[in-house]
Amino acid sequence: MEGHQLLTTVLFLSVVALTVAITFWASRQTSGTADFYAGGRSFSPVQNGLAIGGDYMSAASFLGISGAIALSGYDGFLYSIGFLVAWLVALLLVAEMLRNSGRYTMADQLAFRMKRRPVRMAAASSTVVVSIFYLLAQMVGAGTLVALLLDVDSQAVKNLTIFAVGILMIFYVTVGGMKGTTWVQIVKAVLLMIGSALIVVLVLAHFHFNLSELLGAAASNSGKGQAFLEPGLKYGLTTTSKIDFLSLGIALVLGTAGLPHILIRFYTVPTSRDARKSVLWAIGLIGVFYLFTLVLGFGAAAMLKGDQAAEVATSKGNLASPLLAEAVGGGAGSTGGAVLLAIIAAVAFATILAVVAGLTLTSSASVAHDIYNNVIKKGQATEAEEIKVTRYAALTIGLIAILLAIPAQNLNIAFLVALAFAVAASANLPAIVYNMFWRRFNTRGATWSIYGGLASSLVLVFFSPVMSGKGEIDGVNQSLLPTSIDISWFPLENPGIVSIPLGFLFGYLGTISRREPEAEDRYTELEVRALTGAGSEQAVVH
Repeated sequence: MEGHQLLTTVLFLSVVALTVAITFWASRQTSGTADFYAGGRSFSPVQNGLAIGGDYMSAASFLGISGAIALSGYDGFLYSIGFLVAWLVALLLVAEMLRNSGRYTMADQLAFRMKRRPVRMAAASSTVVVSIFYLLAQMVGAGTLVALLLDVDSQAVKNLTIFAVGILMIFYVTVGGMKGTTWVQIVKAVLLMIGSALIVVLVLAHFHFNLSELLGAAASNSGKGQAFLEPGLKYGLTTTSKIDFLSLGIALVLGTAGLPHILIRFYTVPTSRDARKSVLWAIGLIGVFYLFTLVLGFGAAAMLKGDQAAEVATSKGNLASPLLAEAVGGGAGSTGGAVLLAIIAAVAFATILAVVAGLTLTSSASVAHDIYNNVIKKGQATEAEEIKVTRYAALTIGLIAILLAIPAQNLNIAFLVALAFAVAASANLPAIVYNMFWRRFNTRGATWSIYGGLASSLVLVFFSPVMSGKGEIDGVNQSLLPTSIDISWFPLENPGIVSIPLGFLFGYLGTISRREPEAEDRYTELEVRALTGAGSEQAVVH
């Protein structure tokens, strides 16, 4: 076990050292806000596609989805389908037009034809909330992973790991900016694809490259039989669970087009055509990866037995991929198992580091660019001042994420990310879509849709079984609040089916309740810019 832990420590430190070196290198290439926020718009479509993939294929994908499949079979794979299909919405509705009509943040596109201060304040608030939800998932994954590798079940170790990841993500953003973050994401995407492909090949080899044999073994070992391979094991038992599944699917498919840390990536390429190509590269990469999760999840269900299967269940599925790597390498205690476990854990840790850096940069940039410069300083802040505030904001957001992640450790991280998708689809997507396609849309409509979608999704989550009312299973509280508290009057775990329509409704009501001729007059200019890219490099100063 000592050799196992030594190998793990060396690989972990190697990954961290590599990312730190990239960050220091990038810091020497960063000289202004365009470099710090958008990487100087210097990345090629392939590079940006890899970075988008690196940003998107988070700990939720690698650890959470494979775990959901291992525990729930077919119903767990629905996460993969939702995450992948979502890119079609992002490609068709958002990528190119957003790249043409903004500069650094989502709010730039709204501020182009509306009153700058209220819409920037609303968009920045939404960006920070969505980013923190997403950050929770990554940091929970980090705590779970390190506890496994050190072979300890200490809550203190998990908490310390979450704190260390928070400090690292603050470092990446404050030192490297977008260039450093992007290169960390590119390296991580390559490592993740190689590591996942290795485990997938070994799993398939174990079953003679026969998918039918793999699925049969998974169904048999799961104890659920044929039901494990059919819809309904998790989401088909009651009418409420079916509606919850529909709500989850809507949130996953629509959420990507409203995720701030994905939207900001469209600004890092020279042209809108490159933005579109970036998404195509990302779709290809992510599509292959989600096919990998199918093999990883069912492979874990088929091969992990006894104590390992119990460990997967206790971790809410988050340990399925690492334990599968150990199993295909020769099992616990074997050299091959130790090597593969260490490699996959190091890759997963790199995944977490890359995604938290992207999330922290996005939210802190929004605070500095939208709130500090354009609301407080009325657009008069210098580049140096703005970057300085970004660094302070990164520190603050990092600390908030650390404090919130510690009590959230009992939740599946794919599920936590699904909540972030629901909030993004409820608060951000209505404003973006209305702004690009509805001439009459105005400042009141934008603020009502963002705040209305944000508030409704957060309120529904707070009064859902996520927060209270689930009780304990095997001594583990399934909700965030203590078991003595039950305020769960909203029956669904994912609020998307209610909060997303509310976001669109609030935007509509806000718009029709007041005319704003200035916003309507500037719509044509925004439309031309969004469709052609003409003038897209100009500052958004309205």
